[in-house]
Amino acid sequence: MGTRQRIDKILSNMGYGTRKEVKELIKSGLVEIEGVVVKDSGQQVEADVQEIKVGGSKLFYKDYIYIIMNKPQGVISATEDSREKTVVDLLPDEFKAFDPFPVGRLDKDTEGLLLLTNDGQLSHRLLSPKKHVPKTYYAKISGRVTEKDVEAFSRGVVLEDGYKTMPSKLMILESGNTSLIEVTIYEGKYHQVKRMFQSVDKEVIYLKRIAMGELKLDGKLETGDFRELSQEERRIIGIV
Repeated sequence: MGTRQRIDKILSNMGYGTRKEVKELIKSGLVEIEGVVVKDSGQQVEADVQEIKVGGSKLFYKDYIYIIMNKPQGVISATEDSREKTVVDLLPDEFKAFDPFPVGRLDKDTEGLLLLTNDGQLSHRLLSPKKHVPKTYYAKISGRVTEKDVEAFSRGVVLEDGYKTMPSKLMILESGNTSLIEVTIYEGKYHQVKRMFQSVDKEVIYLKRIAMGELKLDGKLETGDFRELSQEERRIIGIV
């Protein structure tokens, strides 16, 4: 037995236009369920069981959407906010129709890899503290990052509230008055990377997440761009 949904919601989810455009499509007699022309845009249908055709072409329905985004600065990792622009606000209507949400969060001023989905099980799996899914960041640091900092991070550093972090991997790309680094952490405390560098008397001035587990940020995605995950990327995060 499939899940029953309104035909207009299904078609909107599948990218056939806004709910209003889909209503017009249905009104024009181009949508069929099991060979019968749909008259009511609110008609309930089991999309994974019943055959739906649009303009004579069979519809292959999907329940879930998986989006990779190169999050820009200035937007928050939320689904809605009365004052701030959110990552969901960046998406087109056909993606929004799936009610996606960000998997975890990036700070407002942090860029980079963000997953959005409506698959709660995947989100739980990737965010579960027990899983310790590694997250890798590229950062510009005010101050000279040294091997001493690399050693400190490898042991775990004590944050200002007394919490000792798990060991993390710090790699120096360039050391100077402003240093360039990559750091991999295995937990997700609030502002963690920034607070870790504060604990060694340095300041993060630019932060970008470049990987989450084995999933890497697509270098072709400009800041603010997004797309659905490829089959290979879906495999990487455990979606068959």
